[in-house]
Amino acid sequence: MRIGPRKVALWRTATIAIACCLAACAAPRANSTKMPAGAPAASTATAATAANFNDWLTGVRVQAAAAGISKPTLDSALDNLQPIREVLDLELKQPEVKLTFAQYLDRTVTTQRVAQGQKLLAENRPLLDRVSAAYGVQPQYIVALWGIESDYGRVTGGYPVIGALATLAYGSQRKDMFRTELMDALRILDEKDIQADLMTGSWAGAMGQCQFLPSSFLRYAVDFSGDGRRDIWTDRADVFASTANYLASLQWDRNRSWGREVKLPPGFDSSLIDWESAKPIQEWQRLGVRNPDGSDLQGSSEPVALVASDGVAGRAFLVNPNYSTIMKWNRSTYFATSVGLLADRIAGGVQQSSD
Repeated sequence: MRIGPRKVALWRTATIAIACCLAACAAPRANSTKMPAGAPAASTATAATAANFNDWLTGVRVQAAAAGISKPTLDSALDNLQPIREVLDLELKQPEVKLTFAQYLDRTVTTQRVAQGQKLLAENRPLLDRVSAAYGVQPQYIVALWGIESDYGRVTGGYPVIGALATLAYGSQRKDMFRTELMDALRILDEKDIQADLMTGSWAGAMGQCQFLPSSFLRYAVDFSGDGRRDIWTDRADVFASTANYLASLQWDRNRSWGREVKLPPGFDSSLIDWESAKPIQEWQRLGVRNPDGSDLQGSSEPVALVASDGVAGRAFLVNPNYSTIMKWNRSTYFATSVGLLADRIAGGVQQSSD
């Protein structure tokens, strides 16, 4: 499924498609997949589907048990589990929303979100400074990712993660990927980071205030508060540290920003717009690229890349390796540029040099 004019990581396609920071993926839903008491009798087709699902679930149990997941965990997570039809509908019927970057930016980096980010940065400054010192990620980037991923923890999703992932692993077009995520989710439960009935997230299984898939949780989630659990649902210390650990693990450089806005000359060659193809600042200067006020570019000779998601007529940015790190979080130039711009505005400063 292609979403919009820029490539997006497979597991995040729904997030960027709606361009509203998980608003559709994280719509609140009941936290149980069990059939309600008094539900009408299933049709023959539905009963057959349920029987097939139960047979399939038996295979999941066998695989999970062989991987070392305990029986109590499997019982609590999988007993009486039913597929969630709405989850499959959401995967199959995601609209292909084609937004320009300017439209996307209007929805993600709003005046309200900037103000809230500045307020939360100030309120959480001691904690954010400790996290920043531990992982080498500036506080404004932690807060910006928090804001864009879940609107600062406000929109995290109300789907039961086990039920959603089981449904997708059983019936989606990406069964293998979601089965792997389901196994990882069961591992998280077995390690007692969260209870099954509290493990909620988006319809696609992205969890908590930083919207990690289970595989990312196991790789990057951190118990920064020291309570024995990696809690990205309710513990801000763990949310901030997990976000920072993710970036730090992908070689974030604490001594850099992410990039800066520039102005392209008339007739600029659009084939040079490629976030993976970097050139020295001096080369961009030679090609006519300038600061927004028309002044000459300044900076080191380290290569930087050009991003202009709306083409030569839209806003353009020279970006450094930290931008590439954000792109590893979510392979969308819309997303990465918005994170950088929101971080700049939260910090209250003018964009810094890209080196």
